Amino acid sequence: MKSEPDCYSIDDLAKASEPAMWEGCRNYTVRNYFRDTMSPGDRAFFYHSNADPSGIVGAMEIVGDAYPDPTQFDPGSEYFDPKSPLDNPRWILRNVRFLEKYRRVLSLADLRAVPGLEEMFVLRRGQRLSVMPVTEQEWQIIESLPGLR
Repeated sequence: MKSEPDCYSIDDLAKASEPAMWEGCRNYTVRNYFRDTMSPGDRAFFYHSNADPSGIVGAMEIVGDAYPDPTQFDPGSEYFDPKSPLDNPRWILRNVRFLEKYRRVLSLADLRAVPGLEEMFVLRRGQRLSVMPVTEQEWQIIESLPGLR
């Protein structure tokens, strides 16, 4: 799950006293991941995008069920969607909880160099969604890399 660190960083999540809303996703594929493939207790990598360097900076956990993103109804929000009806919201979100911050950033170049990650979604050409699936095998490979902890 990606966020620009000047908007919301892993340090912001680490400081949160309760689970944080991962709001503002306005892509149907991402919405479907939130709705159909994520479950409470699932883990996710926190990826800093548009950073120097960009990459995986830590891990978080999905908390609770998906629910309507309130920012879609707020005219003062940059994520406001006037076409989303109150009785059938178009956009949902997930709450996340901080698990850990890694000691180093895992850049795309770092990930490309790791055997077993060749098919990882984030490494595929043209795949730059803000939320992308990670297989259990990919998770285990990344978690076993030296120097993360």
